[in-house]
Amino acid sequence: MRILAFSDLHMARNRAAEIAAASAEADLVIGAGDYCNMRQGLDEAMEMLTSIAAPLVLIPGNAESAEELTDAAPEGVHVLHGTGMTVDGLRLFGLGYGVPVTPFGDWSCDLTEPEATELLDRCDATDVLIAHSPPRGYGDVTSDGDAVGSLAVRDAVERLQPQFVFCGHIHDSWGYRGAIGRTQVANLGPKVNWFEVPT
Repeated sequence: MRILAFSDLHMARNRAAEIAAASAEADLVIGAGDYCNMRQGLDEAMEMLTSIAAPLVLIPGNAESAEELTDAAPEGVHVLHGTGMTVDGLRLFGLGYGVPVTPFGDWSCDLTEPEATELLDRCDATDVLIAHSPPRGYGDVTSDGDAVGSLAVRDAVERLQPQFVFCGHIHDSWGYRGAIGRTQVANLGPKVNWFEVPT
C-alpha cells in the first residue's frame, strides 16, 4: 500500500494543493493534525482537501478538537481519536491533541499523559499509529533543544511495535526520521511524505 502522509497544514493553501495533487498516486492519505490555526478556519482548511479521492484518515491536532474535525471533515473522511480502523487490511489507530499539555492556553486541545495513556490503552495492535504528538525523544526537539514529546505515545509504541508512527506537532523537528525498535517514526510536516507499507 502506498501511503501519503502529512501534518500541520495550518491553512497553507499551496501546501494543501501539493498534497491534493500528489494524492492521485496514493492508496491512502493520512493527516496527523493541525489543519487550521487556533481553532479558526477549519472549514476552509477541509475545503482545501476535498479533491483527495483516495481514502482519507485524519486525526485532530491541538489546533482543532475531535468534534470540530468530525463536523468539518468532508463526507467519507474518517476521523480517529482514541479509535482505530482497518483500510484494505492495514490496521490504523489515531490519537490527536497535544500531549503533554502545551503552554499555548485555552484554545489548545491537549491531553495529560495519563489521559493519553487511557486512550492508547484501547489499542491492542496496529500497523500504523497516528499521533499528533511525537513520542518522547523522537522527532520532538524544539528550537531551544528541549524534548517535548509524549511518554504515553512512546510507551504505546514500545508496547504495540507498529510498522510506523506518523506524527507532527513539533515544527522544529519536521522531517525527522528515526526508529523505536522495529517501528519507524516520522515527524511529517506539511509536505508530501511517501511510505510503502506491505499489507
